[in-house]
Amino acid sequence: MSLVPSSRRAAQAVDALRHGWPLDFGWPPNLLPVETAAAPAQSELLLISAARAATLKLTNQREAADPHAPVLIRAAEAFDLITARAVADPALDLATPLKGPFKSELIDHWEDHAVAALELARIAGILPAFLVATEFEVESVHVLPADVAELLDPRHLVIATRAQLPIAASETAEIVAFRSPDDMREHVALILGRQSSDRAPLVRLHSECLTGDMFGSLKCDCGPQLDAALAAMSDEAAQGGWGVLLYLRQEGRGIGLINKLRAYRLQDQGFDTLEANQRLGLPAEARDFAVAARMLELLGVRAIRLMTNNPAKVAAFEAAGVSVAERVPHQLPANPHNTRYLATKRDRAGHLL
Repeated sequence: MSLVPSSRRAAQAVDALRHGWPLDFGWPPNLLPVETAAAPAQSELLLISAARAATLKLTNQREAADPHAPVLIRAAEAFDLITARAVADPALDLATPLKGPFKSELIDHWEDHAVAALELARIAGILPAFLVATEFEVESVHVLPADVAELLDPRHLVIATRAQLPIAASETAEIVAFRSPDDMREHVALILGRQSSDRAPLVRLHSECLTGDMFGSLKCDCGPQLDAALAAMSDEAAQGGWGVLLYLRQEGRGIGLINKLRAYRLQDQGFDTLEANQRLGLPAEARDFAVAARMLELLGVRAIRLMTNNPAKVAAFEAAGVSVAERVPHQLPANPHNTRYLATKRDRAGHLL
């Protein structure tokens, strides 16, 4: 096992979670994903995120603990997959409103394992919840906590290929594809105009949004922002400048398509976008800005004019080593379906709208 590269172990662990196989961190206990597990299983213990624990009102049992640490809970009777999924999935809260009572227990010497497991669940796009036991009927997949960081290390990212791509906004655009050996997500950049080291490009980081980019969803502003960014870069190119659109495969700000749609369902019940992610037990912001910085590095870009309304995005780029010469506002009109979404961005996420 020690001969297997670290990032490959993490990639195998992500694949295992999608198949519903347990993880073995080299020290008991093993962790079985409750969403995807198929074989019958039971356990007295269930691992959930701190955000989900807060929704279940368990934080008062953990006053002395790290409020962001994973939470291990025990019920009066052993959890099976049905009862565990009812705890993990907030979409089931209305159908199963009476849960517990639960007791929060200490994670003694394997908190780093628990943190790694929840991060792997996020990468896999599944609910962050695991049955906890010494062993399960299905063979476990070996992984180590440090493997997760190695999988996400942006230095593994390389340019795979590039080609001319005439688009509506620019018939001379170039597309550049990036990938890492152990990560199935392939990111792309669109370059509009003639690249020059003498002028900082207009840059937009756009995270994949299937519903907005492809289907024209009115729940967000992603589709219009994408179109407006390309139009602005086309204008920039016409004036002798250039632009770079970074299109990252980080659906739902890094939580994945299925969990994003779960968040939509919770929004239909009245929760805002941040509350929905919390009820899912997932972070409100899980995008990997270091990947975007690495893409710019591979393109030879050191300084940028960043199209964003989010000061935190400027700070994230600068923390990753990219000089932001200017923040260029990128605000578009609201519609009746995304007014609350944009207000949440402004009032709770600090966007300058």
